[in-house]
Amino acid sequence: MSIQHENPETKDVICPQKRIADLMHHAGNKFCADCGTPEPRWVSSSLGVFICIKCSGIHRSLGVHISKVLSLKLDEWTDEQVDALAKLGGNTLLNKKYEACLPSNIRKPKPHSSIEERSEFIRRKYEMQQFVDCDDNLSCPIIPSQGRSISLALAQSSTSYYNSFMDKKPSEKQQSKHRIGNAFRNSWGRKDSEHKAAKKSTSLAGMVEFVGLIKVNVVKGTHLAIRDVMTSDPYVILSLGHQSVKTRVIKSNLNPVWNESLMLSIPENIPPLKVLVYDKDTFSTDDFMGEAEIDIQPLVIAAKAYEKSNINESMQLGKFVASNDNTLVRDGIISLDEGKIKQEISVRLQNIERGELELELECVPLTQ
Repeated sequence: MSIQHENPETKDVICPQKRIADLMHHAGNKFCADCGTPEPRWVSSSLGVFICIKCSGIHRSLGVHISKVLSLKLDEWTDEQVDALAKLGGNTLLNKKYEACLPSNIRKPKPHSSIEERSEFIRRKYEMQQFVDCDDNLSCPIIPSQGRSISLALAQSSTSYYNSFMDKKPSEKQQSKHRIGNAFRNSWGRKDSEHKAAKKSTSLAGMVEFVGLIKVNVVKGTHLAIRDVMTSDPYVILSLGHQSVKTRVIKSNLNPVWNESLMLSIPENIPPLKVLVYDKDTFSTDDFMGEAEIDIQPLVIAAKAYEKSNINESMQLGKFVASNDNTLVRDGIISLDEGKIKQEISVRLQNIERGELELELECVPLTQ
């Protein structure tokens, strides 16, 4: 499956995006590895499987320690990433591995299958790896009558990745009381009761429908807290419901520039986007460096309104006004720019002595 470069002099002619397109057209990769939906536009770069938008939401809920999801078209790929993906072998080879002992009484999801069916199958396939080794799992201990209880147990286990980071927070750290966008959210007609319902609806990871994707560009941190002798090694965790992704660690820098884009699926009942900053320690627990919560509901509503409109020119759609009542460093603008709904956010980190974080949000429809 690997792509052969013509020679060292022409290697840069074959750009990573062109190589990705070539991989997409391999026979097995033309259909989602988990449900068979044609023309999958997403890939688990860690597992190597090409997947559809619906299955990608389940993969994200597994955590990046199991499945790191990237867009084949929206994300920027490097040659090294494409090399690693090609070496994994593609859908045909990987399904032979992960479905090697798939029992006859277990039905693989179809393109029309529900989120519940996808979630149960995908978790068994990758998280539990129950179908991998026929020699070790000849009986494949999956009892159909226990499907509901197994599904619940697997769904609850998906929070372990996020909790592993949350456990690193200091015991004295207080719950965040600051959420960006409350006033603006209410102006769009969202009630507090809806937010409570959102929390309840996301209690089972992967068991919800998704309304879109949010692309978060973690731009930079400013004047972050010192957690080592004179500096820190900061990284950022983004969490939306039961999905968590994180940036790379930047060594010895209190003003780090990540400029790193991460993608999360947006559940139907939209929870706040949680932002956590930590200092990476090699021989001890990572140190907490601040947090913030961002209400993305107004951004999603603006994106939905744009889809139903005929607007083509760039324009401002809304604004969060910075004040003493919120954590904004400056006004946060929701804008339409070249057909994309974006929002620039700069926040003061909470429950820490100092630090600011700059983010760029983009709402991506499921059709992309």
